Amino acid sequence: MAPDHTREQRPGADEDGHREHARGWRVLAGLLRRFLRPYPYSLCLIVTLMVIQAGGSLYLPNLNGDLINRGVVAGDIGYIWRVGGIMAGIVFVLAANSIVVVYLSSRTSMGVGAALRAAVYRHVQDFSYNEMARFGIPSLLTRNFNDVGQVASFVQTMITTFVMAVVICVGAVIMALRESVTLSLLLVVTVPVIGLIIVILLIALVPMSRTMMVRVDRINHVLRDQITGVRVIRAFLRTRSEQERFRVVSTDNMRVTLRVARISSVATPAMLGVANLSAVGVFWFGGRLASENSTQIGNMTAFLMYIMLIMIYLGIVGSVIGFIPLAVASAERISQVIDTVSAITDPPHPVIPAEITGRVEFRHVTFGYPGSERPVLNDMTFTLRPGQISAIIGGTGSGKTTVLSLIPRFFDLTSGSVLVNETDVREQSAEKLRSTIGLVPQASFLFEGTVASNLRFGKPDATDQDLWHALDVAQALGFVASMPGQLDAPIGRGGINVSGGQRQRLTIARALLRRPSLYLFDDCFSALDSATDARLRSALRAETGDAAVVIVAQRVSTIMDADQIIVLDAGNVAGIGTHQQLLAGCGPYQELVASQLGEGAAA
Repeated sequence: MAPDHTREQRPGADEDGHREHARGWRVLAGLLRRFLRPYPYSLCLIVTLMVIQAGGSLYLPNLNGDLINRGVVAGDIGYIWRVGGIMAGIVFVLAANSIVVVYLSSRTSMGVGAALRAAVYRHVQDFSYNEMARFGIPSLLTRNFNDVGQVASFVQTMITTFVMAVVICVGAVIMALRESVTLSLLLVVTVPVIGLIIVILLIALVPMSRTMMVRVDRINHVLRDQITGVRVIRAFLRTRSEQERFRVVSTDNMRVTLRVARISSVATPAMLGVANLSAVGVFWFGGRLASENSTQIGNMTAFLMYIMLIMIYLGIVGSVIGFIPLAVASAERISQVIDTVSAITDPPHPVIPAEITGRVEFRHVTFGYPGSERPVLNDMTFTLRPGQISAIIGGTGSGKTTVLSLIPRFFDLTSGSVLVNETDVREQSAEKLRSTIGLVPQASFLFEGTVASNLRFGKPDATDQDLWHALDVAQALGFVASMPGQLDAPIGRGGINVSGGQRQRLTIARALLRRPSLYLFDDCFSALDSATDARLRSALRAETGDAAVVIVAQRVSTIMDADQIIVLDAGNVAGIGTHQQLLAGCGPYQELVASQLGEGAAA
């Protein structure tokens, strides 16, 4: 893990920090405006109820002061009972009001959280491989769960605490001035001090919260690697070193979290200290005023209660102040996802091909991955025709999978053009383009569910008869028929409960079920034995009919009978032809045949 580097102090660093803080607040405010927009009536009702709640809370000290002045001091028992009854009724109404506020605020905050998660999910689904690599899967998972949860919690806290705190504090200041202007001079000192404490804490916590989120991403990244690669870790006896690796990133996160917690923990004691000093000041100066008959005991008691209300709600704000930096940092990370425009976007006016034939044409295609020093593919030109089986073969790193990835437009070209159905893929809708393609990726992936649910991923309305036919062609009928439940047999996440060869055959059946005009098989026969491989290739030729079939393979035996073989060598087309034609005049192909089948086969 690379060490963290603190930002070098330089002229203007403070200004940069202030701009960064301001930008974070703007991002959070913009996110809330956008996702709270569907809840105007709920927000208005919540604010109205909060004002009623605050009004009742502010009226109680006033009643208490009157009860002391006109009831207790005057000895009027009847007045005490009447005012006490009114106070009890107000408390009951406030309790019921509070329940409604919590219910409405919970619905609103959870709705915002659901909308945020949906927005992040939709944007991630549109990401190209470039954006996926830029963010990383662990970080995207953290942003969609942890960061969205932080913002949703902040929304609820803001609604139920901040609004009430603002109304109570403003109202309490007004009511305190009404009770005693002289004692209200204490507020000139205490309120700015508490405000200063809050501002200092926010300035300290926001950047640390950003750092803490990055640490969480690192923990998820390491944990995902270790869970996914647990077999490799055990096979190479790396358990202890991986435990140490996890301990390092976990301890790193703990240190940052503890720093955030320590700073946050200062808020409540500091505010309570100011509140207690304010109470001492009220008793000190209020006692003198009462002894001089400048104020009544009831008024001083009411004033003290207003001061306590101000301090209590400012203290509540202090106790939940940790939500704010986390929400700011989380909002920035969420906005980075939903504001990112995918490198692969549909044109404003997509072109619909005149005929869906499955024909693919590469015209002087050059492609390099973002950040790579040189292109992976160089000036490639060839045609993949319908009704033919075309094979792509070459050494490791020659660009075979990259060629296949350009056809469904998983990447955009550096130069040249790829035409599918006589139309440039960049001029077509990605959804329409991919709906005509049956792709079997190199990594055979199955979803958690059943055999049937995985096959119907390619064609949701397929009948059981269609499923069995696809399984038969893919040479998977035998083992599926022997599984308990057959088509309803459970499949673990990633296909963990079936073998590699069985996974490959199920993914091939999934693509066959779609009956597209273009089949792309990316080295998906590697786990099959020779006999199964031969039967499958024979069945594919009969099944695919007039469709264009493209097979990427490592083994020469898999593609010997292809109608056209394209040989790649270090990103260049080294030769195109049949097996016999390439044996006669293509050096790289001759080397592949000799290394796999022996010198006699290459002669």
